[in-house]
Amino acid sequence: MPVAVHTSHRLSIVIPVTVDSLNLEDTLVSVLENRPKHSEIIVVLSKPYSDPWNIRDEVRFVQAPSDASHVSCINVGIAASEAPFIHVLSAGWRATPGWSEKPIAQLASGRVGAVVPVIKSKRGLISTGIRFGTGGHRQLHAAKPMSPHLEVGFWRADILEMVGRGFSVACGDEYADADMAVSLSRMRCPVAVDFSSHVECVNAKKPSNAFLSGLYSERLFWRSLAGGSLLSALPMHAYEIIRHTLCRAPLGSIPALTGRLVGLLQFGSYRQRYEQLKLLMEMTDHPNKNTIRFDGPHDLLHPSKQTSSPISCDSPELLRRSA
Repeated sequence: MPVAVHTSHRLSIVIPVTVDSLNLEDTLVSVLENRPKHSEIIVVLSKPYSDPWNIRDEVRFVQAPSDASHVSCINVGIAASEAPFIHVLSAGWRATPGWSEKPIAQLASGRVGAVVPVIKSKRGLISTGIRFGTGGHRQLHAAKPMSPHLEVGFWRADILEMVGRGFSVACGDEYADADMAVSLSRMRCPVAVDFSSHVECVNAKKPSNAFLSGLYSERLFWRSLAGGSLLSALPMHAYEIIRHTLCRAPLGSIPALTGRLVGLLQFGSYRQRYEQLKLLMEMTDHPNKNTIRFDGPHDLLHPSKQTSSPISCDSPELLRRSA
């Protein structure tokens, strides 16, 4: 059943900007040049921006805290959006002609909850989203992604509301999309790749802090256990620890292992996430249940973003498909 749109905006384009973001102008130019009809552009700022082009009539600027992370800025933009479909396009990424047409059509059909565009870098590398491995491994360049990248992806707003009105900050910017992939997987929410939608990456991703990488990776694993087998996951997790530690060698190995130890000691805090995933799984078989936000308070989504065919209520057969 197609999704009914109850707002003049069909698509909200959220552009998060942190203190480390570069090439915001490149992103804005690409979006304004290729702007789809009935769309709004929301730029979430955690640093001052002088608006040298005087584009406030075309772009809505939303202020985030000065210390806001990339994930936090995305969540602020999601909360401020008004359309039933949301596109995250981080500063430093460029839209291309017609990049949003088919992804929005797929979302409007009600058959998928998220759409992954093809990502191209200056080196010509192509990626189509991410997957989450059993042992806690975030896999890039997946042929059958479980979630779009954090930096760029198309979403149904009601799906983001079901999983917690945005991305969790518990796994940091590095693993937030993998944490989302776990949620979508437990919901059995289909994720599609649109090979006609191209987004260009301008910035090379900066290397992450070894300690935080270990901490967030360990949190990701323990937050993913609901619906899986711990006995089968532990050997793969041990392999992932070894792989991750060797990738950080030599200087980053000890900090990465220390981060994992801290993440392990936080084991008791993962109970809420376990209950959330169990609830998402129950919604597959009992689609009239409501979700609960566990990752902290956040403003409710705009009422106009509610759709006539939410996957959670009106289309239980959709949830039973595999992503």
